[in-house]
Amino acid sequence: MQAESLQQVVMAKPKHLETGEWGEAQAEEMLKGKKYKILGRRVHIPPHDELDIVARDGDELVFVEVKTRKTEAFGRPASSVDRKKRSKLCRAAVRYIKRLKNSAVCFRFDIVEVIGEINGTKIVIRHIKNAFQLDKRYMPPS
Repeated sequence: MQAESLQQVVMAKPKHLETGEWGEAQAEEMLKGKKYKILGRRVHIPPHDELDIVARDGDELVFVEVKTRKTEAFGRPASSVDRKKRSKLCRAAVRYIKRLKNSAVCFRFDIVEVIGEINGTKIVIRHIKNAFQLDKRYMPPS
């Protein structure tokens, strides 16, 4: 019995990962409600990048970064998407687009803020469309 309990502890996800997955699920449901087509969640882009949600809004490809927080005591969740994080997201998006058969695609970067707790009664979800532009270093030469 003790070995079983130890195995359960080892297999349990850290709280922040559970919260992040919950936030992504909340964001996905909100986007579906806006008629977005979800193409993928937690999309891994080798060698070490990940996109929280990839979706379609009409003809536009949308890369969605989801930021989940219990409260806004330390500021808006979107404020944590700093220059370094935006650069990583841009790199992942460019790699994703290169894998498509038709790489001439319109795309944008959105951020979804989820404020609340798993099993909480009050959840706030904010969708920030076109939250930032593609980093210049990833733009094709003109």
